[in-house]
Amino acid sequence: MGKRIHLTDFLEQYGQELQLIHLNTHVELASDIVSAEINRPGLELVGFWDFFEPDRIQIVGNKEIAFLTTHSDQDVDTIISHFFQLKIPCVIFTNGLEPSDTIYRLAEQYQVPLLQSELHSTDLMVKLGEVVGEELAPKLTMHGSMVDVYGIGLLLLGRSGIGKSEVALDLVERGHRLVADDVIRVWRAGGNLLLGSGHELLEHHLELRGVGIIDVRRLFGIRSIRAQKRLEVVINLVEWEDNENYERIGLTEEYMDILGVDIPCVKLPIFPGKSISVIVEVIALNQLMKIYGEYPAREFEDHLIEKLQEQSNLREYLSRDYE
Repeated sequence: MGKRIHLTDFLEQYGQELQLIHLNTHVELASDIVSAEINRPGLELVGFWDFFEPDRIQIVGNKEIAFLTTHSDQDVDTIISHFFQLKIPCVIFTNGLEPSDTIYRLAEQYQVPLLQSELHSTDLMVKLGEVVGEELAPKLTMHGSMVDVYGIGLLLLGRSGIGKSEVALDLVERGHRLVADDVIRVWRAGGNLLLGSGHELLEHHLELRGVGIIDVRRLFGIRSIRAQKRLEVVINLVEWEDNENYERIGLTEEYMDILGVDIPCVKLPIFPGKSISVIVEVIALNQLMKIYGEYPAREFEDHLIEKLQEQSNLREYLSRDYE
């Protein structure tokens, strides 16, 4: 079963932001919101119901009300009865519009909650889509540090105590931005887009072993933090092992599945004295090059193959030169 939001909880949490009020309070807010898609019943009001999806929140604005006023009370009764029979979660009237007595009566008959917002239809649909989409989006919590380096969202993973927070602090000192430390909330915002942010209680604080909790925003200024960032690369910090085979050319790309999205993953071996922050910056820059269609490792391989082919052709030519 997918995620859902009870209508009562939704109204309590977002009612003020969306300027929502419950009009027919004698009708219980018993429905669940299960879809982030919003619908304005245009074609449906003229009788075309083939692709109607009743699990969506329904928005009624000036156009819909104006259309209904051109019909007789009997026609409106038929249209709205068909509409409310389909078990829709609720109807929101925008622009402060007031439903007609017929709509009130049928809403009570079919137990459909009627809400009202002072916002314009377009503004409400945009904001509603954002908040419902975020609430219903697949989420998970990860332990690590997330930073914005040259505009690339990097998630630093590794065992507890390996130095993730210290690397993040060093990157902030070098002018990059902290997204979150320790508790990283990741959610899928649509398509292959993953976003990461911190927990509101931690709010851009770092835990440094031997020092304690520090406030990054106060120490380094507002430019050193950001509220959320797209997750684009995972860097897994591991201790160096002599017998381990680490990637040396970069032709083999590894990925980590996070909420059904394959995110590029780099295994970065560390040891004392190694400049991890500089390497992390290079990883971010290398990802930027890939975004723009440049793959240095592949280009190096192509160049190497070309040179080897030239040498092979030269040796073959000289071996047949008998003069």
